[in-house]
Amino acid sequence: MRSTNDAKSRMNDWGKRRQPFIFILDFDLQKPIVLGLEEVAEHRIVYDILGFSNVQSASSTSKELQFSKFPISFELYCKRFELVQHHIACGNTFLLNLTAPTRIETNYSLSDLFFGSTAKFKLLYDNFFVVFSPEIFIRIEDYTISSYPMKGTIDASIPNAEGQLLSDEKESAEHATIVDLIRNDLSMVASNVRVERYRFVDRIRTNEKELIQISSKINGCLDQDYRGHLGDILYKLLPAGSISGAPKKKTVEIIKEAELYSRGYYTGVFGYFDGNRLESGVMIRFIENIDGTLYYKSGGGITASSNAESEYQELVNKVYVPLS
Repeated sequence: MRSTNDAKSRMNDWGKRRQPFIFILDFDLQKPIVLGLEEVAEHRIVYDILGFSNVQSASSTSKELQFSKFPISFELYCKRFELVQHHIACGNTFLLNLTAPTRIETNYSLSDLFFGSTAKFKLLYDNFFVVFSPEIFIRIEDYTISSYPMKGTIDASIPNAEGQLLSDEKESAEHATIVDLIRNDLSMVASNVRVERYRFVDRIRTNEKELIQISSKINGCLDQDYRGHLGDILYKLLPAGSISGAPKKKTVEIIKEAELYSRGYYTGVFGYFDGNRLESGVMIRFIENIDGTLYYKSGGGITASSNAESEYQELVNKVYVPLS
């Protein structure tokens, strides 16, 4: 772990020299990890980032997954939800990602979950936490920076699920807000920022069901010397808009007031720089080992038109493992 300045300096320096590295940045940016590839093994970190991986060979278990979840009560969730609604009514925020930890029990170890899951971004940090995230944070390649905010989830088994999700006014407004926020964020580090694709569909198979999720793609152009500023670029964009809200600074303050727990590395970002291309993911779909008990952290975006029952159910539905 390094200080914020050390982490940024290391990424800037290695980016300028085109030296590969991985990075793991927590939500509060208090415990950043930036490692050269030769340092990863000693930290007991295993990763698979869109083909960039230090997995030497396939390792899987033949055990059938047993998975039970014990979410916080609806009554407790409502208290936090109502606090967020109060701040929305006061004009302090108009979109806030409200999350909570769910205790889970499973016969799989964190390692089993890493190797048994399928996701664009997978990370196992010792016996501390495991991530299997579907959401890209930013991608940088050939002077182009891209972001893919993901907002909107529904059970694919619901009749006309895709149509329902795409026509839902609340989900549409929430997605538009996040796209606008990310577009503004990218404009701090890039020029010619534009929305290339708006509200396209992804399907994710889980241990329980298939989910439909909605994403967009936003691009911008970086300066010729961007590699020497990789750390500065990442820190300017954090925390990710899709898992905080808008306006971002005030919303993060409200998140800490409402959630009453530490997100830690959950909803931070991690990624890989290969000397030319940078890939990174948002640390959602996250299981943490806290004193021998496993907690799955999840949540969803709250707006003025949100319904407490629906938002609570979304939080519970997102506690899943995407198995192969």
